[in-house]
Formats: sequence, C-alpha cells, structure tokens
Amino acid sequence: MRIARLAAATLLAASLGAGSALADDGHGTNPPREKWSFAGMFGRFDQAQLQRGFQVYKEVCASCHSMRLVAFRNLAEPGGPGFTEGQVKALAETYSVKELDDSGAEKERPARPADRFPSPFPNDKAAAAANGGKAPPDFSVLAKARTYERGFPLFVFDALPFTGYSEQGVDYIHALLTGYEDAPKGFTMPDSGYYNKYYPGHVIAMPNPLSEGQITYPKNDKGEPVVPETVEQYSHDVAAFMAWAAEPHMMARKSLGLRVILFLFVLAGLLFYVKKQVWKKVGGEVHGLQPELHKTY
Repeated sequence: MRIARLAAATLLAASLGAGSALADDGHGTNPPREKWSFAGMFGRFDQAQLQRGFQVYKEVCASCHSMRLVAFRNLAEPGGPGFTEGQVKALAETYSVKELDDSGAEKERPARPADRFPSPFPNDKAAAAANGGKAPPDFSVLAKARTYERGFPLFVFDALPFTGYSEQGVDYIHALLTGYEDAPKGFTMPDSGYYNKYYPGHVIAMPNPLSEGQITYPKNDKGEPVVPETVEQYSHDVAAFMAWAAEPHMMARKSLGLRVILFLFVLAGLLFYVKKQVWKKVGGEVHGLQPELHKTY
C-alpha cells in the first residue's frame, strides 16, 4: 500500500512538474486560480460586479477594444448587469452607428438598444495603425478564447462535474491586467513592448491600462467606495464582465442543466419501479430472475 501511495505521489509530482515546464516554455507563467461567483454548477453572476466591470470597460478599455457581438439591450436582460431599459436606451444614444439611407449613402445616427456596440475604429487596419501595428482583440468572446494548458492530470479533474474548472480564460485576463512588472535582468525588451509576467513570451504591445484609484466607483451612504478602487479590484470586475459578455445566457444554461439532471433522476427512479412491477407480473423475482431457472434437482 505504501509503495502504491509513493508511486501515485511521484506520478502526480512529475505531472505537475511537466505542467510547470510547459507553462514556462515560452507560454508565460500559469495564472493563479481566482474565486468567481459564477464558477461551478451553481455559480451566478454578481450583478453589482458586472456593473462595475462595464464601467471599467467603458472608461478604459472601450477606447481600443471593440465588443461587436454584444448589443446594448443585452445589458438589461436577466442574468446580466441588470440595467433598466431606460438606462440602456440612454446609454445607446451616447454612441453613433452608421447605416445606409434610401439612396445608398452612408449616414450616422444615434444607436438604439438593438444595435451592437460600435467599434472604436472604422476597420482593423485603422485599429492596427493606431496601436503600433497590431489591432486590439475584440472583447466579445475573449474570456472564452483565451486559455492556457494545465497539463496532466489537472485537465482530467477540470472535466469532472464537481471539480470542474472552466474559468481559465477569465483567470488569464485578471492575471494579465495585474502582471505588468519590470523586466528581469538580462531580458531583452523591444522598444515598443512591455514586460508582463503572464503574457506568452512576456512581451506585450499593450501598455498597462490600469492604475490605483483610476476609476471612481459608486459610494455608500458614508461617501466611501463600496469596494476598493485598486488595480486588483478593477481587474476582477472587468474580467467578470468579459465572462458575462462571452456567455450572456450562462445562468439560464446552468439552470436548465440542473433541471434536466433532476428530471433524469426522477425518470430513472420511475423506470426502475416500472421494471420491477412488470417482472413481478410475468413471474420474475424482485431482481428480475425467474425461479424455475435456478431450481436444483
């Protein structure tokens, strides 16, 4: 037994070591695992956090990053930030979108709740030209698109029902926003890059977008911020908002999944009961065995 335990521990240590080696092999350091209200089978989005995250996006990120797959009306849908329809309409009217008139000419008009968030740049080439030759990625599904490898055996546990882990992308975004630091000695930095501990290759074109006290959050009755106005908090909030933007109907999906599981449990119980009753009527025992086949002579 002791040998088996030692072998298992050795295998686990070797696997974790392989995972770390993979992370350091030009892929960046694996980000730490954060706590999210929406993690797990019963997770739900924190409405206040989504509103703060949208504020961070609007005041900091929206000047460079588009969010083309999210419509203004999504902000008022159940499971989201919980803005009212009036707030969404007023917000949409602060943006301009382009459309074609009856003559085919392009014109601008105030956005409506059904419109999607317009890009800050007319096209990808203009975005690249304004950002050092590389267009900033769209925010819509970035929390799903960005991930990292955790190696064996962690990816096995990540797929299990009660130990599942699907927040790699949002953990990576939080780590990226808090991972700016001075390059270590001997590291060659290009003139247009910035050192980031968690970015693959450690050189990122985006400068550090957040600083302490940069964004003013809503205050409580005493005039104090409801949460700290720190880079750590900003990063958590905007990462949570991006998780919602990538899957606005996540809470509805989880609710439906739980109801389906409950239904399957009830259905399995009913089928088992019916099976027992049917076999009783045709002469079988409780366990479905026919006594005459088991007689000894």
